[in-house]
Amino acid sequence: MKIAILGAGMVGRTMAIDLCAKYDVTSFDISAASLAILTAKEARVKTVVADLGDYDNYRNLLEGFDFVITAVPGFMGYKTLEAVINSGKNVADISFFPENSLDLDALAKEKNVTAIVDCGVAPGMSNYIIGHHNSKMEISSFECMVGGLPKNRIKPWEYKAPFSPIDVIEEYTRPARMMENGRIVTKPALSESELIDFDHAGTLESFNTDGLRSLLFTMSHIQDMKEKTLRYPGHIDLIKAMIKGGFFSNDTINMNGVEISPLEFSSAVLINQWKSKPDEEEFTIMKIKVRGIENGKELEYVYDLYDVNDEVSGLSSMSRTTGYTCTASLELIINGMFQEKGVFPPELVGGKRECFPFVMEYLKARGVHYEVNINR
Repeated sequence: MKIAILGAGMVGRTMAIDLCAKYDVTSFDISAASLAILTAKEARVKTVVADLGDYDNYRNLLEGFDFVITAVPGFMGYKTLEAVINSGKNVADISFFPENSLDLDALAKEKNVTAIVDCGVAPGMSNYIIGHHNSKMEISSFECMVGGLPKNRIKPWEYKAPFSPIDVIEEYTRPARMMENGRIVTKPALSESELIDFDHAGTLESFNTDGLRSLLFTMSHIQDMKEKTLRYPGHIDLIKAMIKGGFFSNDTINMNGVEISPLEFSSAVLINQWKSKPDEEEFTIMKIKVRGIENGKELEYVYDLYDVNDEVSGLSSMSRTTGYTCTASLELIINGMFQEKGVFPPELVGGKRECFPFVMEYLKARGVHYEVNINR
């Protein structure tokens, strides 16, 4: 079985290492340096330097591969997924692009392709969870709070990003959609901040982000849904100042004869400041609350995740909790547990009887544990 992984960033490398224990894995990236880091960690993974923005070449690039994982930056994600589907390859996607992935559903059906998208933590596991409970109960509300943070708080940011800074900045600037009383409402990103106390992480600040994505349409019968991002207190004040100062603007300016946007400049600066050091401790934290009626009784399911970096493998928590959800999703396709054709966000997969328990066990086997409590 031959698997192509498009993108060799932190999460892409973690997925390649996970899958190469069972399969013939090749990782593609334009960065030889990123591929070299992967080779140093796991020699069994083949590597190819390739321009993944050359979408017309995907049919040749993916010839001979049985399955594909896409792990490119969000701004490339939609066209990358479209090119993979056009190549006729079943795929699990983790690119978190802003476009609506369901717009590719008809193409996937035409090409006889199964595509599971948004396969991360949130979106990702949060979607699997709501999909699972939607098949068992009448859900009235859904709330997700999630964040990935360094244990060592270093000013000014007190933050490190496992993803491209452009993707993180997109979270901070794109208006946040949520469901209130059965209607989609839009609020500014970073709005409605509140301080929340957590057992392991202490006090964190939550704020609105546009993380519900497909749930707004596939779960539109649920009256109330919201997603909030978690950071250390004070982080969003810095981000708001940068937004107000124009540092995240896409409008180009001329600097010594060179046209550049403030967003490009800021991303180039932040990529090093937000990059985790190899031995830096970090954690992923998530709390999900699903409320509703099950078997005539009102219940609330609470899922808690607190995961730290793996000291043995050196793999970060965010790359593991995110990447293993995606490799578990691909295994659902490989093993024939999910065979429907089209584009499917995880909530449409998690409602299938065997799929959600498989993903939970897959993560548990790799040291990622979700604690589940029921409030009656």
